[in-house]
Amino acid sequence: MKLITHNILQNNMKDGKKGYPLVLQATKIDKVIAEFNQEFLLRMLDRLEYHVLIHALEMIGMKDFLPIILPENCSEDEAFMKNLHHALLEIDIIEGELICPESGRKFPIKDGIPNMLLTDEEEMAVDSEPKSK
Repeated sequence: MKLITHNILQNNMKDGKKGYPLVLQATKIDKVIAEFNQEFLLRMLDRLEYHVLIHALEMIGMKDFLPIILPENCSEDEAFMKNLHHALLEIDIIEGELICPESGRKFPIKDGIPNMLLTDEEEMAVDSEPKSK
């Protein structure tokens, strides 16, 4: 699971709690090579919760290569853009778990894939909730 994925994931329970950002506990991390694409990164900057990315890097012990606050004119800083690319697309969480900060619900990560599926009991609770119009 890439950190770009972690940045958008949240608990999918319909209990009114946001469950975001998920706590990341990685037990196996790999680094992969991904082609640098500055245009993609620039488009992602508008959608990215930068503080969540920084917190995810802290949780996996890799916080030191990006500044805590998104720099102004960061698109003109080649070193920053390459470090952002590395953080979002080249750090791969292979094993671990995501934990909902609201409910404590744990979602396993196996072979780089987070399992965000609900249990049968959770699914029944969601199905029994009144539908809003």
